[in-house]
Amino acid sequence: MNRLDHIAGREPLFAEARGDIAVSFEFFPPKTEKMAETLWESIQTLAPLQPRFVSVTYGAGGSTRERTHATVERILKETRLTPAAHLTCVGASKGEVDEVAREYWDLGVRNIVALRGDPPEPGAKYQPHPQGYRDAAELVAGLKKVAPFDISVAAYPECHPDSSTKAFDLENLKRKIDAGADRAISQFFFSADCFLRFRDAAAAAGIDIEIVPGILPVSNVATTRRFAQTCGASIPKWLDELFEGLDDLPSARQLIAATVAAELCGQLYAGGVRCFHFYTLNRAELSYAICHLLGVRAK
Repeated sequence: MNRLDHIAGREPLFAEARGDIAVSFEFFPPKTEKMAETLWESIQTLAPLQPRFVSVTYGAGGSTRERTHATVERILKETRLTPAAHLTCVGASKGEVDEVAREYWDLGVRNIVALRGDPPEPGAKYQPHPQGYRDAAELVAGLKKVAPFDISVAAYPECHPDSSTKAFDLENLKRKIDAGADRAISQFFFSADCFLRFRDAAAAAGIDIEIVPGILPVSNVATTRRFAQTCGASIPKWLDELFEGLDDLPSARQLIAATVAAELCGQLYAGGVRCFHFYTLNRAELSYAICHLLGVRAK
């Protein structure tokens, strides 16, 4: 057999992308004026792609909560985008969380990303607040009592670090769905097969809502490794090796990051995925480039 027979007649990976894709983006609230400028430049760059929503992350500390609220409010008032505010169970009573949710509803926010949240101290074991919501399922149920929010929850293709088994992890996801969640957004991953198998396992477990893959374009492996340790994601050896020797070549890192993430998205598209959620880290270039390859164009 000719070496080229196995690829003869195949279309390029992105040739079939016809603009039938919906995207969403995640940002985090800025800590400084310079970071605020970068964030708003990114929002303005990505806004013409007409994302379904843009989410803003949320920390357990009071000042972080205030920055999240301020960022969500600015998106709501100064853009046509739909903001989705993150809420967690960490460090707050049910009454405090409900009050934040009511303030969001009164402000005009209709979308929430409901998460259990990580312990404030890295490496510490999660402990629910004595008067708080114990987990994300309880949080979802509580938020639905406050107002009819559109609620997204987290899903873990490689299993949450605190889950004993994948079956237990799926059971926990189903609890969140039964509590009223409208969709799940997955933690990042680097194997299309990993996500597609998880999607099939979720369907077999009776989970019938939309599960959106979370895509993290990697330009800094050390940062990605730190994220992965908290969420149970694995970083394949080949990905580590791709970025070796590029510490002083940021443009090369960007090109490789875009290539890797775009190919992952192309494989997911071939597997029937039509919605993607990008963890932008407040930078627009990589997510914009990947969206462009997928056929998502500015409108």
